[in-house]
Amino acid sequence: MSAIHLDWLKSISADGVSVSMPELLHYRSKTGLLDLSPKYGLQARLSGQYVSAHKGRGMEFDEVRHYQPGDDIRMIDWRVTARTNTTHTKLFREERERPVFIVTDLSESMQFGSQLLFKSVQASHLASLMAWAVNRMGDRLGGIVFNEQQHAEQKPKARTPSVLHYLHHLEQMNTQVNNNTDNSSDDTNQHFIQTCMRLRRLARPGSLIIIISDFHNLNETATKHLTLLSQHCEIMAYRIFDPMEQALPKFSGRMTLPVEYNGEQGVVTLGDHKIAQSYQSEYQHMIAQQDAWLRRCRCIATNVSAGVPLEVQLR
Repeated sequence: MSAIHLDWLKSISADGVSVSMPELLHYRSKTGLLDLSPKYGLQARLSGQYVSAHKGRGMEFDEVRHYQPGDDIRMIDWRVTARTNTTHTKLFREERERPVFIVTDLSESMQFGSQLLFKSVQASHLASLMAWAVNRMGDRLGGIVFNEQQHAEQKPKARTPSVLHYLHHLEQMNTQVNNNTDNSSDDTNQHFIQTCMRLRRLARPGSLIIIISDFHNLNETATKHLTLLSQHCEIMAYRIFDPMEQALPKFSGRMTLPVEYNGEQGVVTLGDHKIAQSYQSEYQHMIAQQDAWLRRCRCIATNVSAGVPLEVQLR
């Protein structure tokens, strides 16, 4: 790790492996790096600060039309009525509130990092930045933090306490994951599927759902749940990756390293060109499959490296 990276970690009180509250609070002043404005028409039923496609009593003027029985007489446009000699009434676009759900994956595959941060730590940093951005915009924050063994669920609430509550979940579950030596699971995909099912129960139409994960556990079943969600909600996907996942490190000689994944033992040989090509090809195939599944959910993944500070990438 370079001296610059070490200085950066020290400046935010981080070690790159675990997560502490000071490093999550660091992102409170970085919300200008994000734009979480709605991409689609809002469908939430609560009043708020976003202009929806629904016409009614609001602050944003939409159009003038002929008066119809039942219209509020206070909305009559007397200038247009006098000019046309026909009663007209004003219509406004309603302002709607948007609940935001941040879903942070701290599964076993996220407990890896080769340069700067564990993927789980970078995911927590990004989730913190998102949470503070939601708070700045005045939206209600909810979400889920999960791994193979447990999940922390938070219903949407407004104001700063909801952000601090979510950050507490991030800190607590990162600590529990790092202290747990047995991360085995009977079904490595089931916890991701269950999280998608919980989202369908929690998220109301018009919600924004932000999923932060490496998506290693995304499969056909999970995609079906997310596709149903995308019919009424906007979904944003942020894929956390480590540079070593994309390509093996270049090595002048030849070295065999033991590896373990999902409880299975194996070896990786550095310095072998064919193995390096096959390794890179397998990763690209996995990413292509993830992208195909995510397109069904009307979203495109934004890639975030765990090897570079978050604020550098977003800048």
